[in-house]
Amino acid sequence: MVMTNVAAGSALRVDEVRKSFAVPDAPGTRRLVLDGISFSMAAGELVSLVGPSGCGKSTLLRLIAGLDLPDAGDLLVGEEEILGPSAERGLVFQDPNLFPWLTVRRNIEAGLVARGVLHEKRHEVDEFTRLVGLGAFGSAYPHHLSGGMSQRVALARALINHPKVLLLDEPLGALDAFTRMRMQDEVLRLWENRRTTMLLVTHDIDEAIYMSDRILVMTRAPGRIDRTIDIKLLRPRDRTSDSFLRLRSQILEHLHFAGKAADV
Repeated sequence: MVMTNVAAGSALRVDEVRKSFAVPDAPGTRRLVLDGISFSMAAGELVSLVGPSGCGKSTLLRLIAGLDLPDAGDLLVGEEEILGPSAERGLVFQDPNLFPWLTVRRNIEAGLVARGVLHEKRHEVDEFTRLVGLGAFGSAYPHHLSGGMSQRVALARALINHPKVLLLDEPLGALDAFTRMRMQDEVLRLWENRRTTMLLVTHDIDEAIYMSDRILVMTRAPGRIDRTIDIKLLRPRDRTSDSFLRLRSQILEHLHFAGKAADV
């Protein structure tokens, strides 16, 4: 069986990270996206990252995943510097990106195949399929699955590599409201079971409050960490409680979006 309540995560440190990109229509110039990002996460912590569109949230996740390199600054998991991709850092996107020609089981084991460890880890495929509640769907194909079920497959595919840090880039953003709330509980259940360090990018303030130990608020581009908000509400959290709604109002007011539609 998959072990429960074991701290599987590692600490994460981001120190004065800067990142810029070339401007396509202006040769020789670069646009600064991240400007001195610094924060740290304890092993097993669940932190949300919120901020305006274009502030560099997804860019930051790609840097932590090792899919790109910063212009300056340091990124470390534990004491190890991040220099490239690693199975120890999982990344789950808004689109599950499942292979349509593979069954649920084979999608989940795809990472093990890529790493050449399927033979010794094959027994874990069924364990993680059950862990995400899809034990009866191992032989199903992606077109048989709902959006929420597809994201469960993506989560299992990432978790089966036993990542020390799991990066979640709006993984529930494409789901309808009710499925999204159910999946928030699902992610929390997996987090409580595995205690993997999780960094969640979300545009949904309620989601950030409901799920997180802390919320990091970024500024508009070039992105910086503007504020850290500790969420001290006991779990499971009541979305309708006065303390929850008061915290939501405070965060929206801080973001200057209270009382008007905005893309947080």
